[in-house]
Formats: sequence, C-alpha cells, structure tokens
Amino acid sequence: MAKYLVIVESPAKVKTIRKFLGPNYAVAASNGHVRDLPKSTLGIDVENGYEPKYITIRGKGDILANLRKEAKKAEKIYLATDPDREGEAISWHLYHALNLEGRKVYRITFNEITKNAVRESLKNARDINLNLVDAQQTRRMLDRMVGYRISPLLWAKIKRGLSAGRVQSVALRIICDREEEINAFVPEEYWTLGVQLKADGEKKPFTASYYGTDKGRASIKSEAEAKRIMESLEGASYGITEIKKGERTKKPPLPFTTSTLQQEASKALNYSTQKTMRLAQQLYEGVDIEGEGTVGLISYLRTDSTRVSEEAEGMAASYISAHYGAEYLASAAASRGNGRKIQDAHEAIRPTDPERTPALLKEQLPRDLFRLYQLIWKRFVASRMSAARYETTSVKIQAGGQVFTVASSRRVFDGYMSVYVSEDDREEDNDFQAGLRRDSRLSFVGFEPEQHFTQPPAHYTEASLVRALEELGIGRPSTYAPIITTILARRYVVKENRNLYVTELGEVVNNMMKTAFPSIVDVNFTANLEALLDGVEEGKVKWKTIVSNFYPDLDEAVNQAEKELEHVTVADEVSDEVCELCGRQMVIKYGPHGRFLACPGFPECRNTKPYFEKIGVPCPKCGRDIVLRKTRKGRKYYGCIDNPNCDFMVWQRPTGQKCPQCGSVLLEKGNRLVCANDQCGYYVMPELSNKS
Repeated sequence: MAKYLVIVESPAKVKTIRKFLGPNYAVAASNGHVRDLPKSTLGIDVENGYEPKYITIRGKGDILANLRKEAKKAEKIYLATDPDREGEAISWHLYHALNLEGRKVYRITFNEITKNAVRESLKNARDINLNLVDAQQTRRMLDRMVGYRISPLLWAKIKRGLSAGRVQSVALRIICDREEEINAFVPEEYWTLGVQLKADGEKKPFTASYYGTDKGRASIKSEAEAKRIMESLEGASYGITEIKKGERTKKPPLPFTTSTLQQEASKALNYSTQKTMRLAQQLYEGVDIEGEGTVGLISYLRTDSTRVSEEAEGMAASYISAHYGAEYLASAAASRGNGRKIQDAHEAIRPTDPERTPALLKEQLPRDLFRLYQLIWKRFVASRMSAARYETTSVKIQAGGQVFTVASSRRVFDGYMSVYVSEDDREEDNDFQAGLRRDSRLSFVGFEPEQHFTQPPAHYTEASLVRALEELGIGRPSTYAPIITTILARRYVVKENRNLYVTELGEVVNNMMKTAFPSIVDVNFTANLEALLDGVEEGKVKWKTIVSNFYPDLDEAVNQAEKELEHVTVADEVSDEVCELCGRQMVIKYGPHGRFLACPGFPECRNTKPYFEKIGVPCPKCGRDIVLRKTRKGRKYYGCIDNPNCDFMVWQRPTGQKCPQCGSVLLEKGNRLVCANDQCGYYVMPELSNKS
C-alpha cells in the first residue's frame, strides 16, 4: 500500500508523475479547483469583514470523496498543484475541503514534469504560502465584485447576456481608444526621392535616398518641393563624399514568456491566444512518446520570467557545442528586466530536454502541437547562442548641395539565426555597393519621386493587444487568453484577418463603462491594483485593505448608475432568413455556443434555428447555398445548407467556378485553385494562370 499521496491538478499528469515516484506514492488529480464562490450570489459577506463564502463546485463531490479516502490511508500528503498563485489557492482549498488539519501536509512545486524536477520538489517540500493564496483570493473577489455588480446593470440598460469584468473592460477600452485614434487620424502628405546612379564598371544601377542638404537632414512635404530639388540637380555631377564601414550585431532573442509566446505564435503560426495556451498546456502536462511513455515536453507555461535554470543552461550548452560548434555558444546567458516584479520567479518557457529535437518528434506529434513545440524549442536554443554579425557600409553622395545616402549590410556570421529567425528578423542581405570607392565615378540614370501619406495606428491584433496589456501592467500571464476570449465571445469585438474591430455593442458597453465607472476602466487604476496584488503576495499589503477600499466606491457608483443611466437599444442584425412560422425576418442572436437565428416576434413566436455563414456560392448538386460548417472537433468545412437532404461537402472553400476539364467545382487551396475531383488533377495559379 502506498504510504504517500501526491495530489496534482490535471489527470494528464497522474500517469507521468506516478512513473517517476514508484510504488510508495499514490498520485491523484483534483481536476482543477474544487471550491469557488457560489454562482447564484455575490458570495462575499460585505457586511462582516468581506469574508468569502466558498462552496464545493458542482460535480466535484465524487472527486473529493475519493481524495478523502486516499488521504486517510496516507502517512504524508503532498499538494502538487501548479506553481503559481492559482495553484497555491487550489492547494489551500484542497487542504480545507479534505479536512487535512492536523495531518502531515506539504506543498511541493516543480517547473517541469521531469523525473529530476519532481523528485527534487519532494526534497524541498514546504508549507502552503498564505500570501500567495491571499493574492489569488483578492483578485477573485475583485473580479467577482465587478462582474456581479455591473453585469446586471448592463442587462437592464442595454440587453441581457452582457458582462463586465475588471480587466476585460479595460482591454475593451484600449481597443476602443485605438479605434477612436484611427477614426480621428488626419493623414499628412510627404514625399521620398530616390536617385538612380550607376558606378563605372558596375552592370546594374543602385538607388540612393534623399537625405537633405550639406547643412543637415531635411524632409520633402510636397510634390512642388520634390520637383524643385530635381530641377536644381539638372546637369549636376554626383560624387561620393563619405564611405563608412562597420559591424553590427543582432542579439539572440530571450526565451519565451507567456506573453511573447502568445505574440510570436500569433504572428508566425496564426494561432489565437486561446489555442496557444491549450496546446502549451498539453506539451507541459505530457505527450506519449514512443519508447519513453508520457513525457512533459516543456516547462511551466504561465510565466513572465526569462530566467533559465543552471541545469537547463548546461543541457543547452552541451547541445549547441555538439551540433553547431563552440563559436555558436553564447559567452553568457542574456537577461533583461522590465522594471516590474517577475511573478513567482518562474523559469522561461523552454523544452525540458533540448536533445528532443523537433525532427525527432515530428512523426509523433499532431501538426498543431508539433509547430508550437518547434517554435519553443528553436527560440530557447537560439537564446543560448551567440549573436549574428553583420558587415555594414553607409555611403554619402553629394550633388549641387543636396545629399543622398545608401546603406547596405551583409551577414558574415549567422549565430543564433542558424536555428531561429523570428517574423521581425526577416531581412535580406543588401550588399550591392560593395565595390564603391571614394573615387568611383557615378553617372545619373533617373529620379524616383514617390508620394506617401502618414498612416494611422494599426488596429490591434491578439498579439499586439497582449503586448499592450503586458506593457501597461494589466493582467497577468494566465489572464491574457481568457480576456481576449471573453470580449470576442460577448461580441464586443470581432476578429477579421487577425485584426480586432469594435462592434456597435462594444462601443455602447465601453461608453457606458466610461460614463458610470471611470476608475474601473482606467488603465492606471487597474495597473495599480496589480501592483497592490503583488504587495499582498509579498506580505506587504493586507488583502482586506484592498477589498474594503474598493467595494464601497463600486457600490456607490452602481447605485448612482442605476438611477441616472438611460436605456440604450442595440438592434439585432437582421438576416435574410424568413421565419416559417410567422413570416418575420429572422435576426442573428448570440448564445453560449455562438450565433443562432431567432424570430424577433419573441415571446409570441419562439422559433429559432442554427445560423450558417453563407459564402455566396451555390451548391453544385442542388443549387442551394453553400455554408461554412464545423465538425464536432471544430474543424471547418463547406457543405450544402440543405444537409442532410443534400450531401455535398468539401474541406476547401469552393469558388463557384467550374473546372474546364471535367466540370467539377474549383476549390481554393493555398495559392492555387484545384479541381474538387481528385481523378481530374486540374489546377490553376490565379496570378500566373499556369495549368497542369
């Protein structure tokens, strides 16, 4: 019989950890939180010291009963929930829910699910850190107060089903403020002027850019100015006045934090923040690897630290030296602080063993999981490598008092770029004027004037919003994905081609929040609250002080808003579907599972039906509309709206065009149009019109 009980959060970890610890240890899972504030009420006794009222989460009764049985048989109990505030709070709730007072109970944490890390954690067992628990509890209570007091107000003043959140409302405001900046932006004209020159002995001309005059830099604001400069240079001779050669280095990137992983996965892989975190969780908890069993492939995924353990440094150094050579190994690990507290002193996100290369795992991981692991592996290995080096040349050219410049760079040592090139690193070597000398004779070929207009700020993407939240000190690594998921689910924001756009509903909610609850949606106020939560974690601030100062002001603002705010109507989007029961035009509604069609005659007419997004292409079998559908696992496909009467379905988007060889429908596949009939083999490149 096992002497010791280890309780983890996720059932996925049980098998892996049991394998590491042997027969003396029983390992069981709590399946996340076991207690929470009740859903039906605020759950905080505001009249008596703001004490929270916790209840067992519905469905967790059997899990707790089994854990109690296991706990009774064990000499020692180890609470091994995740190594952050949330995990610490879950351990504390388990301690009370399992009635472990007076028992030998220890808290252990590990940053990665490996044999060494798990066994080492047992040697460093400690008590539950109540400061961490209080920090999580305070956040939960603040979020509950905002959500449960303001959301009903939004239902009453706008429509049912809306929600307000302490952090989500600030994120919505950030997006709305950017939208206002874009709408208010007035573009300004400016011009660039290039001059094409050819050096003696060179076959191709090169282009130098206008810099200014011999007195200093100048800008060109109009076509008239550009023409004046060109006219002043008629017949002028061009000569090189300065050639500077130098070297620059490009430092390797830091290993991933939660924020930077979400940003790069969005840019490089087009993953949503939610998808990135779901896949990273699987990589952390463990994946079945042939010959090894279930293996945790990456370290803990919720972190804002770039620190790397000595053991991981050593493994990376051995791998780089063996596979790339000593010159590719960084002399010292890079580190950079952001001026803020790094939560829980975690490590960066990294592979648990660099020797498990993406190439070794490619056939064993599903495509999405593999691509994320490859991104993490490459970033970590690159972060321990030496900088890339470039040889640079800058040339100044003068003619008639006007100055033009041209610059180039040539990579002479790839360093970390031999492993990892981020979306921001992609650049081509440009060394076309390597043969230029001070005495090179230049002949004029022509001018290249070009008109430009200043551009408004870019719309937020999921990646840039995460970066903004992190820079402003709003939220924490574990909150970025839920924030974005919530504002998208509530239809305050929609995502189109990666960009986030505010809907009419989002604008109405944001305006109401700014009017009635200016402090709640104030960026600085929210960032200060995060700093106070850090103070609770450090034992410097009492949690009741924060809550007791926060709630009375919120309560007063809600009561005032209930009296003063006017009702705002946001019209439902009208569809082209007619209600077959009463003849009204059906409208698009939003429920827990997405969009659906409903009759606007409710409650007289209660007709509803699924909403399908039409793509504007008729079904080749029956002529009705083709719509976008999803499988049970969420994979997109295109099928006839008259399913099951019509069985037409394809995975790629139909174009409506017919194959000239067999008459089947053409589908969009990458940058090609391909025939839906596999036996035909016809395809066309839209731009090149090539055919095979």
